[in-house]
Amino acid sequence: MFPFATFFIFATGIFRLLRVLLAFVRLFLQMTVLPGKGLAKYGAKRGTWAVVTGATDGMGREFALQLAAKGFNILVVSRTASKLTTVQEEIEQKNSGIQTRSVVINYETATDADYESLRTAAAELDVRVLVNNVGRSHDMPVSFATTPLDELSAIVNINVLGTLRTTRAVLPAMLARKERGLILTLSSFASTPTPLLATYSGSKAYLVAWNAALAAELASARIDARLINTFYVVSAMSKIRRASLLVPTPKTFVRAALRLRGSTGTRSAFTPYWAHAFVAFAMEHLELKGLWTRIALKQNTAIRARALKKQAREQKSQ
Repeated sequence: MFPFATFFIFATGIFRLLRVLLAFVRLFLQMTVLPGKGLAKYGAKRGTWAVVTGATDGMGREFALQLAAKGFNILVVSRTASKLTTVQEEIEQKNSGIQTRSVVINYETATDADYESLRTAAAELDVRVLVNNVGRSHDMPVSFATTPLDELSAIVNINVLGTLRTTRAVLPAMLARKERGLILTLSSFASTPTPLLATYSGSKAYLVAWNAALAAELASARIDARLINTFYVVSAMSKIRRASLLVPTPKTFVRAALRLRGSTGTRSAFTPYWAHAFVAFAMEHLELKGLWTRIALKQNTAIRARALKKQAREQKSQ
């Protein structure tokens, strides 16, 4: 009895170790050797269109520019008309023959009429790609109990409702074409429970479940719904200004994302940037999510303290 129990425990340990090693090999091959799926099957260079939200800054702007470079006409969506015009001009100057259109939507206060404008615009075009990029986080780390109500509402309206309403507006046009399609939705490692970013964290976790369900619904229609996992990227939202090994620029991250390859936790989600993929691997296979939560609490508490001191200095100097 005892030798059998010992053997069973040993065999179970070996099995789990082999699973982790095989997963690591798979990850390494995905990030270095295996080709990505690419965008050709979604109609690149055939007069088709891509819709990009939050397209005037950061990763949204990069998605618009790089999709245009790959041969898609671009419909850009954001809240500031002048910035949309600037992005459209840049796209058309850099890419001969590429067309652009724009729809102005302030996702924090978007109305039914705003989404109807987007639906009408999409219905007139051969849309094959939708990038749900628009998003918002907290102004600084904050406990849920003291999160300003306007900030809480803005995060939910932009990250959750904005993504759902945008997809609901564009998807019927994609389905009507009966062609291959792609929906990319930006998520975050913050979807893992992250103290002092509870509302933002919850909004991103919502997108994980929603996208997985959407992917299953759309598989028979040949529309791929893929969730893109991100860690830190140089951006106004992250408040990180300098790139590093773990923090790529938007250009580097989007280039990786559009290869459509990377660490895959499920069929509907992937982590395209290699350093982020290895962090995700460690969190999943080495069971580090609890450690992440503890580290995040300590880190965000320190960030909040610094932000409050800076805020106090600025108020004092006025």
